[in-house]
Amino acid sequence: MKEFFSKYVALRKHNFQVAVKKAKRSKMCYAFLAPYAILFCTFYVLPVVISIFYSFTYYNILESPKFVGLSNYVSLILEDDIFLIGLKNTLMIAIFTGPLGYIMSFLFAWLINELPRWVRSVAVVIFYAPSIAGNCYVIFSVFFRGDAYGYVNAFLMNLGIIDTPVLWFINPDYMLPVCMLVILWMSLGTGFLSFVAGLQGVDASQFEAGYMDGIKNRWQELWYITLPNMKPMLMFGAVMSITQAFGVCDVTMALCGYPSTDYAARTIVTHLFDYGFTRFDMGYACAIATILFLLMILCNKAIQSLLRRVGT
Repeated sequence: MKEFFSKYVALRKHNFQVAVKKAKRSKMCYAFLAPYAILFCTFYVLPVVISIFYSFTYYNILESPKFVGLSNYVSLILEDDIFLIGLKNTLMIAIFTGPLGYIMSFLFAWLINELPRWVRSVAVVIFYAPSIAGNCYVIFSVFFRGDAYGYVNAFLMNLGIIDTPVLWFINPDYMLPVCMLVILWMSLGTGFLSFVAGLQGVDASQFEAGYMDGIKNRWQELWYITLPNMKPMLMFGAVMSITQAFGVCDVTMALCGYPSTDYAARTIVTHLFDYGFTRFDMGYACAIATILFLLMILCNKAIQSLLRRVGT
């Protein structure tokens, strides 16, 4: 055992010396990477670390942070019923809009890729437009107006399905489903461009080789050739879908109000916004942000494990 430990220490020391030598030879490369690394650590890594630290404190901006241990997390999970409502709504939005929007984005990109070049260019612009239009979800407030002049209410009343207008953004029974529909519509363009670029980058000779090796239809072509060549784009689209699904806030606040009726459209980010920018309880808000961060990491790991099986 002692001999094994000494060999392990010697191996680690040798690997460290090799790494130092490689770093010295590549010092110019590290010098060019340093500005990005400094900015990344300053504006991404450091805020996450500081947020985790403040999540164990009571901090109201005006006074110095006071260490409270796990008190914020205990209050969140065991005492804060509104947070649990927001957690449930966020998970429902993520489960519904995330995978469905991801799959639909890829299928639309796959179909558009089969069109002629000039038609494909126009279709890509039209399909991606909602993602760059900013507050385009506000148009849904016209479609789902709570009176007879709303397009959806007027259509349903003309068909005789309903007798009186439905208050889509006030009735707790309809608020979240309508918001999920709007979020799904907006999420379609998230990974769409990466999917289009990935489909364009697949070597055509691989399809010919695949048919010689026994590929019989387009679905096998998709599974064994197209998807394995698009794993980086698939991962990028998955990360973007997760980020957007768990970061829902603006849509529900703009359409259903702040706060919404019976907190039916409450999300984790809305709860964070409430405590961080309305009540200025930054310690509690950082605890909410930390839980959200952990949820996103777990979902990201699950999706990575699923994508590794693609094409196998």
